[in-house]
Amino acid sequence: MSWYFKVLGRYAVFGGRARRKEYWMFTLVSSVIYLALAFADDRVGSEWPTLTYLFATFLPSLAVTVRRLHDTDRSGWWVLVGAIPCAGFIAMLIFTAGEPTSGQNKYGPNPKETPFFTDAVPQ
Repeated sequence: MSWYFKVLGRYAVFGGRARRKEYWMFTLVSSVIYLALAFADDRVGSEWPTLTYLFATFLPSLAVTVRRLHDTDRSGWWVLVGAIPCAGFIAMLIFTAGEPTSGQNKYGPNPKETPFFTDAVPQ
């Protein structure tokens, strides 16, 4: 859960890099919460809890995806590839699951080499 709350705490930080673990743990917890809310929505008959959650986590999800792309030495604009049906999903899956750039890149230092809760953002 600490990875999830770390991403929520950095909800509008688009600079820097995000580790694979940070991205995928956020995605996992967010998906579980979404599924639980969707199940509750089905029982209650209202879609407001799920829609509220999606709206509240849109910006943090976008920010962590951009930082994950930065970790693979790609521009954050590559996130737009995800809008392409099927091929975009596969491309984003490959990009976010890919190996990070070792050492420092133009987006900042390697997050594996910095302390857990350091907000190391390039100047």
